[in-house]
Amino acid sequence: MSTILDRSAKTPKPKAVAGFERVRRHWDPRIQRWSAKILPGEYYVTRDAEAVTTVLGSCVSACVRDVELGVGGMNHFMLPEDASIGVDAWSPADGSPSTRYGAYAMESLINETLKLGARRERLEVKLFGGGRILPAMTDVGARNIAFVRGFVALEKLRVAAEDLGGTAPRHLIYLPATGQVLVKRLRPIETRNVAESDVEYRARLAAAPADSDVELFE
Repeated sequence: MSTILDRSAKTPKPKAVAGFERVRRHWDPRIQRWSAKILPGEYYVTRDAEAVTTVLGSCVSACVRDVELGVGGMNHFMLPEDASIGVDAWSPADGSPSTRYGAYAMESLINETLKLGARRERLEVKLFGGGRILPAMTDVGARNIAFVRGFVALEKLRVAAEDLGGTAPRHLIYLPATGQVLVKRLRPIETRNVAESDVEYRARLAAAPADSDVELFE
């Protein structure tokens, strides 16, 4: 395995899978491994013993891995589908569908996992998020939950665990190599910040270009 040495790390930094080099990774001393942080509309796959992390409000993340090879990753999407006709404003310049929408986010994550040698019949799926974190907000989370449950049922994928709905945002850490998921429900004081980020992100979906670097969570 090719590695990039980093003096701040306890272990060498794994080389990112081709196409995922721009995803930010840092050494997390709490779990003693490298961790890739994904934002809304992103996904990440790995063949190494590193983690994938994100923060979810009304968004949903699917954690997918091959249980024998330990390869897999996680996505993070805000809307179940693109309601527009044709290419949406968030689509990449090549006209391909945007991973900010559930169907494309799921297909992209699964296809990239298969490229790492995974077999579809060995895939394990775990689902998280879809909260209604402020009562006054449109319940986008419920739509995301309905979509992702319908998708895995239609595709006949095995769901090993889920933590969906509720009213609290979630901080998620996923370890594809082992399948372990760490979930932290955020405190009420943090809920409004995540809710405001959700609202802002949805409002910007139709206006920002596909290659915009939109960061919501710190």
